[in-house]
Amino acid sequence: MRGKSFEINNSHAAILVDASQICKWTYNLAMANVKPDVRIFENLDSLSQAAAKLFIETSAQAILQRGQFLVALSGGNTPTELYKLLAQSPYQEQIDWPRVHMFWGDERCVPIEDSENSYRQAYDALLSHVPIPAENIHRVKSNLEPAEAAKDYANVLKKFASPPLDWPRFDLVLLGMGEDGHTASLFPGSEMNVTSPTLAVAAQYQDRPANRVTLTPLVFNSARRIIFLVSGESKAQTLANVLYGGYHPEQLPAQRIRPIDGELIWMMDKLAAKQF
Repeated sequence: MRGKSFEINNSHAAILVDASQICKWTYNLAMANVKPDVRIFENLDSLSQAAAKLFIETSAQAILQRGQFLVALSGGNTPTELYKLLAQSPYQEQIDWPRVHMFWGDERCVPIEDSENSYRQAYDALLSHVPIPAENIHRVKSNLEPAEAAKDYANVLKKFASPPLDWPRFDLVLLGMGEDGHTASLFPGSEMNVTSPTLAVAAQYQDRPANRVTLTPLVFNSARRIIFLVSGESKAQTLANVLYGGYHPEQLPAQRIRPIDGELIWMMDKLAAKQF
């Protein structure tokens, strides 16, 4: 990446940047007064239905314009409800599955049989029920140690790179948010100025072993569309802080996610939005 530069266009400016500075530039952009696109739903069911329609719309647009749909999935309970819907009629029939490529925003380095494995969650809820080719499923090799798995996944991403980037511009990234403001496996206090597309997360966090691989803001913020899916009252105060409080990305990693030339949508149920 060093030495490469390219033009980034958005509604505010066209800026020639060195690719090695994207991460820093993105964080500075995030400090601007950007109004979030917040969509509040009655409950998790209505949230999931709306997210399914948006997933289908995004896939159709990407396939029409670029011939394929590159999506990064998230683990956890909230997106699993979305995956279950996508596996069912009338949603399943509206997606051109042979042109869909599935990736993951982060993964736990546990066997795929483990219920905490994000690939396994998506497989059980969605992938085993739809006609997506096996070669279009690009999972993290969670049987490897985090550092090795991160390196391997960076090579996987490079095969779909959008030059001059060394990773793809995802058409859609699905993310969740924890009660502490973490997203993917970007935890409070974690390194901010990361210059690689993937990161091994091997430290202990809140008395539980991390042993994870995560994509970094460099990749997330290159996406064309990012959707946060948040549900539950336990996340309400943190969500209010992330969206409407001060900018503290070190302690609220969800604030690190601001696409450079893309769309950011927050979809939540009423319980999660209770502090607004």
